[in-house]
Amino acid sequence: MSETILVERDGDLTQITLNRPDRLNSFNEEMHLALRTALNDAASNGTRAILLTGAGRGFCAGQDLGDRDPSKMDGPPDLGATLLNFYNPLVRQIKALNCPVICAVNGVAAGAGANIALACDIVLAAQCAKFIQSFAKVGLVPDGGGTWSLTRLLGEVRAKALALTAEPLSATQAAEWGLIWKAIPDADLLAEARKLGQKLAVGPTIGLSMTKQAIQAASTNSLDEQLELEAEYQRICGATPDYAEGVSSFLEKRAPNFSGKQS
Repeated sequence: MSETILVERDGDLTQITLNRPDRLNSFNEEMHLALRTALNDAASNGTRAILLTGAGRGFCAGQDLGDRDPSKMDGPPDLGATLLNFYNPLVRQIKALNCPVICAVNGVAAGAGANIALACDIVLAAQCAKFIQSFAKVGLVPDGGGTWSLTRLLGEVRAKALALTAEPLSATQAAEWGLIWKAIPDADLLAEARKLGQKLAVGPTIGLSMTKQAIQAASTNSLDEQLELEAEYQRICGATPDYAEGVSSFLEKRAPNFSGKQS
């Protein structure tokens, strides 16, 4: 595994840490490929929850612009190819994972770094953290799903203002606006994120996965389509051992012991 990514397995929870702290964990091709490999490995090794965070004083500053220095290039870069080959597959991969993905934003999350965080299922941020749609500073459009996430979560007015001005948004304000779930005192962030990750990792994995997928589908489905999807997913979940265990533990007034298995 590349040193640009650190992977730690704790029971059914896998923690993945972006590890280029000297570059504020900005993405280069090596880190892109290493992160996708780590996510693929987690998806196939029985992991039931994933925690994504960053090393050092920031979460991720987006693309490493050192790789895009015009003075060192023969012509303009094909940034569309960069998105199609790296960022877009990463966002789709996070969204498609059959387990919850928590993001612990430990500092600045700028550009694509902010939008990779927003692609995760639950976002916690240290109170020192800031979310910056920095694309306007270099003449670009928000990517990594940013135009989709910002508009869906905040509405057109706030999405446009953040994208056009590139003004930093504090973690506290992001939580108040509903962009993230919670702003956490800096010293408590990782412990809170791990606690949440462990809770989800011992939960009813099939039900959690289908809840994630159903909520993601709701933005494009009609009500009738969503009702049909809920019925389909509920049929599947109702046949799992975890449903039987959940009901039994409720009736017996004890803590459930979910296996996370399909059958």
